[in-house]
Amino acid sequence: MKNFISIDDVADLDKLINKALYYKKNPLADKNLGEGKRIGLLFLNPSLRTRLSTQVAARQLGLEPIIFNVDKEGWALEFEEEAIMSGNTVEHIKDAAPVLGKYFDILCIRTFPSLKNKEDDYSELYIRQFVKYAGIPVVSMESATLHPLQSLTDIITITESMTSDLSIKRPRIVLTWAPHVKPLPQCVANSFSQWINAWGKADFVITHPEDYELDPAFTKGARITHDQDEALKNADFVYVKNWSTYKDYGKIYTNDPEWMLTDEKLRVSNKAKVMHCLPVRRNVELSDEVLDGPYSIVTMQAGNRVWAAQAVLSDILQSQF
Repeated sequence: MKNFISIDDVADLDKLINKALYYKKNPLADKNLGEGKRIGLLFLNPSLRTRLSTQVAARQLGLEPIIFNVDKEGWALEFEEEAIMSGNTVEHIKDAAPVLGKYFDILCIRTFPSLKNKEDDYSELYIRQFVKYAGIPVVSMESATLHPLQSLTDIITITESMTSDLSIKRPRIVLTWAPHVKPLPQCVANSFSQWINAWGKADFVITHPEDYELDPAFTKGARITHDQDEALKNADFVYVKNWSTYKDYGKIYTNDPEWMLTDEKLRVSNKAKVMHCLPVRRNVELSDEVLDGPYSIVTMQAGNRVWAAQAVLSDILQSQF
């Protein structure tokens, strides 16, 4: 693996999943793999789980992680080619990224969409410019449209749950929209859809209110319905996530509380295991009874962020160095 930006960078998904689950049982099995190498974690927006899990994973492979919060500790970077830098930007990515490539062996980037201009966000300019100019492997810790480390985590969690519950053969997986107090990006929903479709081992359903369709480039292969109750019937896994509108970009059209996931709604499911990427707005997206109930695997899912990151970093170290 050269870079880790999307599912397209993964040659063998099952192998990567198995590697992550191996590390979960043997965290320090390759503790010297990254010895003498540094990994830079650059955050253009805040993080909790992504930052900490990637740092833990790096250390367990012997890497030295160095964290830099660009949004708070640095200055504004310019990403546009041929820009006339007479405004607020201080340094061009063409000058910054090659230097970072000299400091680090692997560079991890977390960016965030503006939710104002769809064309700009979906061009993935920020992450593409780092890949173009850094000269070293680049790992996405979330970009404007995708969150591949989260999606790998999600499939690891589903696989692990299926292993412990042998009654689940080909799972019915439902991605359901949920209300939120502010517009959120489509990153997690896009990425989860992309990875589940590529995995190809599930009956995949996406349910959301009208006008919340995602980019079909990511959802192709899934069945899409506006009837949440119908979607939840016989579900084995339910992934709860809010996202803003895609066509009329970055808007909230509805915050209908009827879309919040509750125990009552889950009664038609197959005792579905409930997932969420966190952070979660309790009693807005999901009820307390669901999050704290016996079928919530949200904490297990978050814990698996370490093993997803460790598998990716290990793959890059083994193939590039």
